[in-house]
Amino acid sequence: MLKRFFDILVSAAVLVFFTPVIIVLMIVIRRKLGSPVFFHQVRPGLNGAPFKMVKFRSMLDAYDNEGHPLPNEQRLTSFGRFLRSTSLDELPELWNVLKGDMSLVGPRPLLMEYLPLYDSHQARRHEAKPGVTGWAQVNGRNAISWQKKFDLDVWYVDHQTFWLDLKILLLTVKKVFVRDGINHSDNTTMPKFTGNFRK
Repeated sequence: MLKRFFDILVSAAVLVFFTPVIIVLMIVIRRKLGSPVFFHQVRPGLNGAPFKMVKFRSMLDAYDNEGHPLPNEQRLTSFGRFLRSTSLDELPELWNVLKGDMSLVGPRPLLMEYLPLYDSHQARRHEAKPGVTGWAQVNGRNAISWQKKFDLDVWYVDHQTFWLDLKILLLTVKKVFVRDGINHSDNTTMPKFTGNFRK
């Protein structure tokens, strides 16, 4: 109950405080990246239950001659990289926190298509409500392997406390300021999980 109360209090306060920033971002995103301003995608929540996550869009709509989306590195502009490096693209996720789909802290919600690829250990990450930030995010984010990311997520599931959540939130603020661990070592964004978590 304390965690839920804290989630509501902080997410509501941040949304109100950042309302001018959110309005400006909506205008700039519309001009630089087009419409829609928000990116919606169904993600797995607590126990794998689907919910619709909302973020600011950070990529262009760009397709090849056959109508397939171009690779991420070709659709991600310098402005999109700025949104991601500052985590401003994730501000709308606070709405998901208010609704109860997410928590401020927890394993990051990944893709629905990953659910059948997890082994029993990896699947335990869904025993906690997904978070805007998490233990894996403050310990490497996209710069670490899938294996390490899942191990950190499960560690959080087994050790989560209110004080650990506060520590993660403070470390997240620090990470945002130094823009650490945004990209994978050899990719613009984290490569897709294929079931082989040792890559």
